Amino acid sequence: MIDSLLQPLNYEFMQNALLVAVIASTICGMLSAWLVVMGWSLMGEAVAHSVLPGVVLAYIFGAPLAVGAFVFGMLAVGLIGGLGRSTVLKRDTTIGVVFTSLFALGLVLISRTPSQTHLQHILFGNVLGTSRTDLLQVAALALLTAVVLLCKRRDFTLLTFDRTHAHAIGLPVAALSATLLVLLALTTVTALQTLGVILVVAMLIIPGATGFLVARTFPVMLGISAAVGAAAAVVGVYASWWWDISTGGAIVLSASALFTCAYLFSPHRGVLPRAIRSRMPQAAQPSS
Repeated sequence: MIDSLLQPLNYEFMQNALLVAVIASTICGMLSAWLVVMGWSLMGEAVAHSVLPGVVLAYIFGAPLAVGAFVFGMLAVGLIGGLGRSTVLKRDTTIGVVFTSLFALGLVLISRTPSQTHLQHILFGNVLGTSRTDLLQVAALALLTAVVLLCKRRDFTLLTFDRTHAHAIGLPVAALSATLLVLLALTTVTALQTLGVILVVAMLIIPGATGFLVARTFPVMLGISAAVGAAAAVVGVYASWWWDISTGGAIVLSASALFTCAYLFSPHRGVLPRAIRSRMPQAAQPSS
């Protein structure tokens, strides 16, 4: 067992892959806790898909891919907000219009750009091709995101659960919401190399959903969400080595397996414990 765990680490590309997967998935898990509680899961999907044309344009002009992704992520946020303010459309409708349009633009650009194999990695991830430079870039973006999230976690948490109270005590509600959206764009950029545009959406939702089913307080939920992301990354990378399967897909499936366990066995919200409690005689049930 020890040899099976250590053997992949003899190769530098596996060391890079494991580190970048853990970093990216952990930061996705942290942000996922806020997205799930605030009902912003669809916004996470929108930003993740909308960065594609920015990545392609950055590749065409020789600019850093992360810069193009971040610019178009913020563009998507601005367009969604602008449509919401200037029309009577509901928020989910404006999100759908913007991200599908930008994602389609990205697909068209990919189809007309040489060296499509490299750009396809943006769609589906290429964690095994991570270089030391990529690793340092991901680590820097993730560290910046984590520092802001942890330093402002109380303000973000109050904004999440009671926006009116946050405004009443003088918190800059609009600025905090904008900061979360910027962090969402940064997190998406961080996870692109590992999971790709399509699968990063899963890691922005599944860890938070898992933590929500297990935890009863938000700080615990935040820790569980981050731990689910990290654990899924480790299991997924090793599974891709042992069984020669897609690394990004294996990471997401590992997170899905943890969510399934929480859905079935969580002491407070799991299906099976609730079914058992419902069958207990009324007198035997513990008082709340």
